[in-house]
Amino acid sequence: MEVLITGGTGYIGSHTVVEFQQAGYDVVVVDNLENSQADVIDHIEKITGTRPHFEIGDIRDKQALNNIFEMYPEIKHVVHFAAYKAVGESVQQPLKYYENNIGGTINLLEILQERHIQNFVFSSSCTVYGEVDKLPVTEDTPVVKAMSPYGNTKKICEEVLYDQSKISNLKVVSLRYFNPVGAHDSGLIGELPVGIPNNLAPFITQTAIGKRQSLTVFGNDYPTPDGTCVRDYIHVVDLAKAHVKAIQFLMHGKYHDHFNVFNIGTGRGNSVLEVIESFEKVSGQKLNYKIGPRREGDVVQIYSACEKATNILGWKAERDLDNCMESAWKWERHLKDLSKS
Repeated sequence: MEVLITGGTGYIGSHTVVEFQQAGYDVVVVDNLENSQADVIDHIEKITGTRPHFEIGDIRDKQALNNIFEMYPEIKHVVHFAAYKAVGESVQQPLKYYENNIGGTINLLEILQERHIQNFVFSSSCTVYGEVDKLPVTEDTPVVKAMSPYGNTKKICEEVLYDQSKISNLKVVSLRYFNPVGAHDSGLIGELPVGIPNNLAPFITQTAIGKRQSLTVFGNDYPTPDGTCVRDYIHVVDLAKAHVKAIQFLMHGKYHDHFNVFNIGTGRGNSVLEVIESFEKVSGQKLNYKIGPRREGDVVQIYSACEKATNILGWKAERDLDNCMESAWKWERHLKDLSKS
């Protein structure tokens, strides 16, 4: 059972490689290492006892992708993570996001069509729902105009996948993630952003350990209980396990449509200040943060209804916010120890 994972040395991708290996799959990782490091493969091997196949490649380079499929003709399933993902950066550099996220996905789909590979799991996002009128968000919540070019690339890719699945044998599960946080219990893999973090959790841990002077909370005047934005924070290991469930769902054929969408979250929203409070509780560290202006492209609040994933995929989030922050802090301290050695 060979599965190709694009972006497999990245944050979510690396945790997903671990879960597939532990479920008995033979994994091929392709990544261009633009926002990750090759030694992640070493850390995965330490966790699982098995080294995944690893090829450096860029999804924008169709010939390089095709060469990888030539090298591994037994690939039967694809999990597609490789994409740019920073909301703020996408607002400033929209063409970069459209060219990579959409163009790369199309390259991949063309190769799958040529090779008659059916099973495809897509890394989507709750950003496709935009600013919603009713919470929690279900899979039937209307997909609206995206708040950012990043969100729009996920929306467009879903439309491309839907259209392709209608006229081919392609079978798609699109997993709409809420906000991934945390790290593997081993402390060997976790979120490692290049440069200034765009996500909340690594900014919190980097501030606590002294890499950053302070954390800026973008706005405290939103119509939420404490004035800060609300998100559904899902532990990255729980999220990774959902991809294994999705491939198994496609393999066993218990579906009616060739295009299936599932929310992957906890079903609960937490504010930015609640995340900070959770971190301070589990770490014993007082965080230096300040309130700043709102950030362009941010949705006020969003959290999921995940019953569909539970009922159909047999998946459910198992870890809470405190576990997310505790594992993220363990990972940050591991990085500090590595920097000393």
